[in-house]
Amino acid sequence: MTKRPTPGQCDQLGQMLRRVLAPNPSAFTLHGTNSYLLGTGDVALIDPGPDDPAHSRALLAALRPGERISHIFVTHAHLDHSPLATAMAQSLGVKTHAYGPANAGRSPQMQALATAGLISGGEGIDTDFTPDIRLQDGETLAHGDWAVEAVHTPGHLSNHLCFAFGDMLFSGDHVMGWASSLVSPPHGDMAAYMASTRRLASRPWSVIHSGHGEAITDPAARLAFLIAHRTAREASILAELHHGPATIPALTATLYTDTAPALQGAAARNVLAHLLDLCAQGRVTAHPAPGFSARYMLA
Repeated sequence: MTKRPTPGQCDQLGQMLRRVLAPNPSAFTLHGTNSYLLGTGDVALIDPGPDDPAHSRALLAALRPGERISHIFVTHAHLDHSPLATAMAQSLGVKTHAYGPANAGRSPQMQALATAGLISGGEGIDTDFTPDIRLQDGETLAHGDWAVEAVHTPGHLSNHLCFAFGDMLFSGDHVMGWASSLVSPPHGDMAAYMASTRRLASRPWSVIHSGHGEAITDPAARLAFLIAHRTAREASILAELHHGPATIPALTATLYTDTAPALQGAAARNVLAHLLDLCAQGRVTAHPAPGFSARYMLA
């Protein structure tokens, strides 16, 4: 049985990597947010986490004598990942690096739905976050004894980045070992999520360190599972619609029978994400218009 990690404790995961767990456990964060310190000397901080002074102190305490945090990287603008980045950057006199604010990278479909007011959302969005430096997909930043490549992985959030260090991947919330990611439109996008996951699956990772939970030591198997899981969920939705038109609450109640009540809302957002993707594919139609209150039927 895996020992439950202790918030504030520095776990040495390798010569180049340390992890400090933030004290923010919940149904959506498991034990809390994982913050990572990469390198030695001038250290990169990946996902500082929630704006918690105690966590900030724990991150600084994890540094060795003579070390400093020289760069701060953020996978995405959710309140459990990005708020401390701005506070620490200001106090340390360093820059934050990310793809952009929360709506950066949003697809035309999701942007149109948001603009028209057809889809509401924004659960846990850090609307105040804007990075000092915006990273492009494929851009590599090297400093000291580390180098990280930004891999744009929209889906969970449109501005989501994973960071590659050789064949090691820091996956934020896109790939987790304990649960699948929430995809909540218009910030989340199922078509983008599937494309991003397949893209990650095309590379030979040795290990994946996620934003929550333990390291994923068989990345290929986990990525294959996540793709199969979403493909099966799409097939289940289509199978239900073969019986006739249905609403999102009805589909959620039928398809998520084993989901805890506290997570039923998130499950409904995932169903919405699948339906919007199916509408874009022309396989499903929505009446009167795509949205949470619409009735959906096969095209």
